[in-house]
Amino acid sequence: MTHYAAYGTNLDPARMGERCPHSPMQTTGWLEGWRLTFGGEDDGWDGSLATIVQDPAEQVFVAVYDVTREDETDLDGWESFTTGLYRKAKVRVSTLAGELVVWTYVLDAYEGGLPSASYLGVIADAAEAADAPADYVAALRRRDCRSIGQ
Repeated sequence: MTHYAAYGTNLDPARMGERCPHSPMQTTGWLEGWRLTFGGEDDGWDGSLATIVQDPAEQVFVAVYDVTREDETDLDGWESFTTGLYRKAKVRVSTLAGELVVWTYVLDAYEGGLPSASYLGVIADAAEAADAPADYVAALRRRDCRSIGQ
């Protein structure tokens, strides 16, 4: 097993249970010195895609899962890792029990553009399902997003 940190739609334990049935959520925590952003507008279905970038003044809420090799392979497919859209990066997560070194997906595209309203809503719902603090979820729901037809 290996530790994976989810910051986007995979924050939702139910969604991860469908995608990676042998990989339970272990804890939640924060990627300190990182911020959630969006990029790869040309690669998304209807807007930019979630990613993280280093930023010493920010932090990103994450859910940490113990992922089996089989589930990691399946997750790589879901996250378009095999196409080169995302790459894997090792990061440190601060949890109530201490720091964990984990891997996560980082978009291999330029930052910029806006996510669709529906995609941003799924991320906010996923954060809420993972018990993210209410102010974090509210900030996600207030973020700028693409209008239909934009």
